[in-house]
Amino acid sequence: MAETDLVDWLRFSTVPGIGPRRQLALLHAFGEPGLALAASEAALREHLPESLVSAWRAAAAAPSPQVDATLAWLQTPATAVITLGDANYPARLLDLPDPPVLLYLKGCAAQLQGTMLGVVGSRGATPQGIANARAFSAALSVAGLGIVSGLAAGIDAAAHEGGLDGTGGTIAIVGTGLDRVYPAGNRALAHRIAEAGLLVSEFPLGAPPKAEHFPRRNRLIAALSHGVLVVEAALGSGSLITARQAVELGREVFAIPGSIHSPQSRGCHRLIKDGAKLVESADDVLDELDWQARLLPQQRSITSPPQRVSLPPTPTSEAGVDDVVLSALGHDPADLDALVVRSGLTVEQLCAILLGLELTGRVATLPGGRYQRLA
Repeated sequence: MAETDLVDWLRFSTVPGIGPRRQLALLHAFGEPGLALAASEAALREHLPESLVSAWRAAAAAPSPQVDATLAWLQTPATAVITLGDANYPARLLDLPDPPVLLYLKGCAAQLQGTMLGVVGSRGATPQGIANARAFSAALSVAGLGIVSGLAAGIDAAAHEGGLDGTGGTIAIVGTGLDRVYPAGNRALAHRIAEAGLLVSEFPLGAPPKAEHFPRRNRLIAALSHGVLVVEAALGSGSLITARQAVELGREVFAIPGSIHSPQSRGCHRLIKDGAKLVESADDVLDELDWQARLLPQQRSITSPPQRVSLPPTPTSEAGVDDVVLSALGHDPADLDALVVRSGLTVEQLCAILLGLELTGRVATLPGGRYQRLA
């Protein structure tokens, strides 16, 4: 694309107060960004409210530091901007009533042309949820599916980690400009994705993490994906909004069931009641998608060795240690080996703490040497 054309697209996409739907209406009316920017006030009034006409005209005429900053950013490695008029614009986004007119990319842009699965869930995920998200995502990535998520803490981060473990890779759709990382705790992960996967945003450079950005991000996850897997979600979670958007777009929705005692399982159980596919293994997802690639037997299991989960330093108070063990236990049954890895405590320490928790009715012992949290 010629630089003059790109400048027109950048100016067009960053006029304040003009969202994707109005941008699309202007493109339909004028054919291309340059003509829309040059349109008369009379012509603009047919497509914009009076309150926005003067803002549009002022933005079209004024110098744009935003455009200059973007052109400079595009001189850095592995960066790109693709527009609605580009041949390589992701076709699946056109299923949206409001596809973004412009996407900012950092990383391997070719990943946008692959077959993708969205993996979403709770920011405050349980240790078992994080382990499931990474194991499922790794297995599906090994089978060749790209893993799409939103770079949030919890399930999203684990999904990206799993995607990076396989050949399918991972795409992070973010709710800020690509010169920012949110949350800051995922900065190292974002750098890894930029090197081995792809970061995508519809927001211009410098855009902060506003609350209204994240539902817009979620609709892109749903649209890009051939299906969406919800690992853990509380009722009212943004992940359920992503699942609903996926259904509206004709995508498959999958959900992993969990403990009836866990608030983080209730959203998945609601989805299953409403018709989402209950999945217990990565092959369940592949079979439903009729994915030709099949996992090798040793890759089908999601019962891989438990991952070490970052927990606060072990407190010295008895109550604090109890909380560490309960957090490590989550709401799904777990054995001592898993708890050792998750908590960093010794077997002897765990046995003493678990006995105390059992005597106070907060933990139950199950057959097979497993433990279940009760409160």
